[in-house]
Amino acid sequence: MSEDDKERTVELHYEGGVLKLPVFTGTEGEQTIELKTLLGSTGMTTLDPGFGNTASCSSKITYIDGAAGILRYRGYSIEDLAVGSTFLEVAYLVIYGELPEPGQLKEFSEKLRENADIPAEMGAFLDAMPRNGHPMALLASAVNTLAAYYEDSVDPSDEAQVELATIRLMAKLPTIAARIYRNSIGEQPIAPDDSLGYVENFIRMTFGDNAADGELGDLFGKAVDLLLILHADHELNCSTATVRTVGSSQADIYASVAAGINALSGPSHGGANQAVLEMLDEIRDSGVGIEEFLERVKAREVRLMGFGHRVYKNFDPRSKEIKGLASQILDRDENPDELFTLALKLEAAALADSYFTERKLYPNVDFYTGVIYRTMGFPTNMFTVLFAIGRLPGWVAHYREQLHDPAFRIARPRQHYIGSEERRYPGLS
Repeated sequence: MSEDDKERTVELHYEGGVLKLPVFTGTEGEQTIELKTLLGSTGMTTLDPGFGNTASCSSKITYIDGAAGILRYRGYSIEDLAVGSTFLEVAYLVIYGELPEPGQLKEFSEKLRENADIPAEMGAFLDAMPRNGHPMALLASAVNTLAAYYEDSVDPSDEAQVELATIRLMAKLPTIAARIYRNSIGEQPIAPDDSLGYVENFIRMTFGDNAADGELGDLFGKAVDLLLILHADHELNCSTATVRTVGSSQADIYASVAAGINALSGPSHGGANQAVLEMLDEIRDSGVGIEEFLERVKAREVRLMGFGHRVYKNFDPRSKEIKGLASQILDRDENPDELFTLALKLEAAALADSYFTERKLYPNVDFYTGVIYRTMGFPTNMFTVLFAIGRLPGWVAHYREQLHDPAFRIARPRQHYIGSEERRYPGLS
C-alpha cells in the first residue's frame, strides 16, 4: 500500500451516516475497496455469491487480465515461460518468487530426486485402496496421509518444517500419482529413478516400457512439461482459495493441499478436459458433421466444451502455446487418435465462424490437454490428477505467502440469512 492509497477513499452513504472506505491500487489490475470496517461501522455486510467481486487477500504470485488475455507468474508472461523455461524452473519461481540461479535449480532438482520415494507402509496403504476408485479421491487421501508419516514437517509456524513439507509434496506427488495409475491397471509399481528428470521420471513410473520413445516420446515429454507449466497457478480459483481457507485455520500444508485436490476434483473446476473428450466422442459416434454440430451449438441445443473461459474474454494465453505442440504430435504419430484429428478440425471450423469469434469463444487450455493426454495413453480419470501435479506449486506458494501476510486471519465469510424468524418449540410454554 502506497502513501497515495492512504489518502484515497470512497464514500458509502447509508441510512444513518456516511462511511469512508480506503481504496488501494495494486501493481496492476482493478482498484480495491477495503471493507473491513463495514460491519462494525454500519451493521451491514455485502452479498457476493461466488466471491467474484471480492478480493480475500493481497498476493504477489500471479496476475491475470482476462480481457486482454494476460497471464503472468511473478511478473513473467506465460508465453515467455512456455517457450524458455521448464516446469521445475517455473515451480521454483512460483514458490520462491524469483527465477533460480543454475546452482539453485540444481539443488532444488536434487532435493526432489532424493525425496521422490514414498515409505513402504504408505505404498502398502495405496495398494490396499480400491483399484477402481477415482484417482483424485485416492490422491487426496494419500496427500492427507503424508502428515502421519512426516510429523517433522507439519508445523506451519516453523519455516524449516514448511520448507521440508514443500520439497516432500513436490517430490512425492508424481510418485503417488503413478502408483495409483499402475494399481488401476493391475501392474506392479515402478520406483522413482534418481538419474531421471522430474517429468521424464513421472512418465517412466507411469508407463514403464510402454512409454513412447524416439521423437514422439520426446514430444510427449515436452507436452507434459509444458502442460504442467500452464497449470502451475491461476490466481484464486476454487482449489487455491480452498487451500488458503483451510490453511487459514493453521492446518498443516498437507491437509490444505489435500483439500485443494478435493476442490479440483469437481467437474466444474478440474474436469473440463474430460468434458471436451466426451463432446468429441459424441460428435464421432453420432455421425454428425462438424458444421452441423456447430449449428446445433448456435441453436443452444448442445454446448461447445473447451471454448471460452470464466476469466479470459480473449484467447486463453495458455492455449496458444500448446496448440503448436499438439499439431507436432499429430504429425509424428503413426496411429493418431481420431479424436485428436477431430478436435483440431473442430477448432479450425469454430475460429472461422464469426458467431464464435464475436462472442470471444476461443479455445481454452482444456481443449488441448485431454486429447494430448489421451494420445499418450492416460485414461480420462487421470487427467485431473495431472492437473493437480501442475497446480501444486501454486497451492504451495499461496499457502506459504499467506503465512507471512500481516493481514492473515482465519477465513470466516458472513451470510445473508433468509430463514425463519424465531419460533417456539411445540409444547413448551
